Amino acid sequence: MAAEKTWPRTIISCLVALTIGMAAQAPPPSPGSKTGNPTPGTPQPDPPNLANRITLTGCVQRTAENGAEKAGGSTDPNTPSDARFVLTKAERKNTVPAGTGTSSVAAASRSRTYRLNAIDSQLSPFVGTKVEISGEVLPLTFKADAGGSNAPTLQVEFVQKVASACL
Repeated sequence: MAAEKTWPRTIISCLVALTIGMAAQAPPPSPGSKTGNPTPGTPQPDPPNLANRITLTGCVQRTAENGAEKAGGSTDPNTPSDARFVLTKAERKNTVPAGTGTSSVAAASRSRTYRLNAIDSQLSPFVGTKVEISGEVLPLTFKADAGGSNAPTLQVEFVQKVASACL
């Protein structure tokens, strides 16, 4: 009768030991490999250039044309575009870690208006509000097809509302 009670414990102990042994044999990721890609077979984007990263406060507004149709770009709201949103009344904040915002591109961008490169769902909830927004400043290019705007473009990485209205 004592043997009948120890038999299930023995089986469970063996299964636990086997599981631990198999998990320990899994090969570690190779050094320098990018892991955690949610879509196998699709390359991950390069990490942002921290020297080009800045933080701003300002007001998120839709562009006058509100769209890439006039700009000749994609109309898909899930495709990043700098033709849909702008940050107005922009003020630079120095709340980023040391070494960020030190590139010549970031240092030269002292505009009060920025084109925001993002998908619709990332910025739509913030239209008409004051936000703190961080991202990578892209090299300045003149966009004659977007109303001739000479505003720098910010690749949006983070956004949070700081006031419900933009005054």
